[in-house]
Amino acid sequence: MKFLKLPILLMALAFFSLGCQDSANAQAPDAVKKTFKKMYPGENDPDWHTDANGNFESHFKIDGIKYRADYSPNGNWIETETSIDVKDLPDAIRKKIKSDFDDDDITEVEKVEHHSKGTFYDVEFKRKGKNKDIEFKADGTIIN
Repeated sequence: MKFLKLPILLMALAFFSLGCQDSANAQAPDAVKKTFKKMYPGENDPDWHTDANGNFESHFKIDGIKYRADYSPNGNWIETETSIDVKDLPDAIRKKIKSDFDDDDITEVEKVEHHSKGTFYDVEFKRKGKNKDIEFKADGTIIN
């Protein structure tokens, strides 16, 4: 019995140490990491994840602000999302929300810079069942 405890303990320790590593970080292709470094040269420790489409998401903070930058597997930048407060939305969007939506139902707001759509704002509203995301241009125009 004494001899079984040591191998079991060593196996548990090995599994624990493997589980603590960010396996997605190790799996991010060099092309993705290279593009990320060009865009965010001061950021050395992003958390990497893969999304349902096989793209790579880097999660990081700069000056306490949360960012998520997405890249295709070949290293092409897709978009960067920044968490912002409702008060930081452009006035035209806040007016549109006030007139057409219930601003008490806002659960999340992000400023998005996208490779093809340009800059827009993603506002998530609480809905019964599944929340609804609405994308706005700075002038208050809804784009989705």
